Amino acid sequence: MTPLDELCKVPFHEADAPARARILSRLADTELFAALVAEPAGDRAELRLFDLPEGRFALACDREDRLAGFVGGPVAYVALPGRVLAAALAEEGQGLLLNPGHGSQLMLDAEVLAWLGRALAARPSMAGAEAARRLGAPSAEAVALLAEPLAQRLGDMAGLVGRLALVAAEWRDGRRNHALILAGVDPAHEAAVAKALAELLAFLPELPGGVDIGFAAPGLPPGALVLEPPPPAPAPEPPRRDPSAPPRLR
Repeated sequence: MTPLDELCKVPFHEADAPARARILSRLADTELFAALVAEPAGDRAELRLFDLPEGRFALACDREDRLAGFVGGPVAYVALPGRVLAAALAEEGQGLLLNPGHGSQLMLDAEVLAWLGRALAARPSMAGAEAARRLGAPSAEAVALLAEPLAQRLGDMAGLVGRLALVAAEWRDGRRNHALILAGVDPAHEAAVAKALAELLAFLPELPGGVDIGFAAPGLPPGALVLEPPPPAPAPEPPRRDPSAPPRLR
């Protein structure tokens, strides 16, 4: 089972808006194997397109064996991130047929792919350098909307983020909204982390006032939603040689 399969317990077109947004967000970060007419020639590759009643669609899968299984044998393909394939297809007015015959089957037309591109172009709304007038517990609506997607995104950031907190914020200029306060992020990675979170937020229904992102380390208020990424997987132990085994000849 792939990460997209896990998100598609309910078929994409039957899922609610937040679930569809999480699926599209994961699609953007997934390596896809897109079918080609022939093996690439240098840096040029021609996608294999299918004329369907809904329009022209490229074929791709999130595993090589799925692609070969659908076409019934070996097939030329190109591997590239979902966001790159989606942008190229949207520009040509073409759609994407993904993982046909599997639970994560998606048929996304050019309009959906163009929307995906706009969401991926989102820029983070950064919390100002000034301290907030007041921080408080996030609203129940914000927790219900953001807790699960943030936890999933943090799973992709193990080793990059030490802690993330969701809080309600009131700023000195009178604005009220929510904020994500991050700690334990290397300054060299702050821009990339903020962009990844901005993309996630762009896929979700907007909260009143929006959500700012900050890297300051204020004291967190009671009731703040605090999330930490899972610890990195331990490195595999080197194989141990049986001391009673005969020596290896080189």
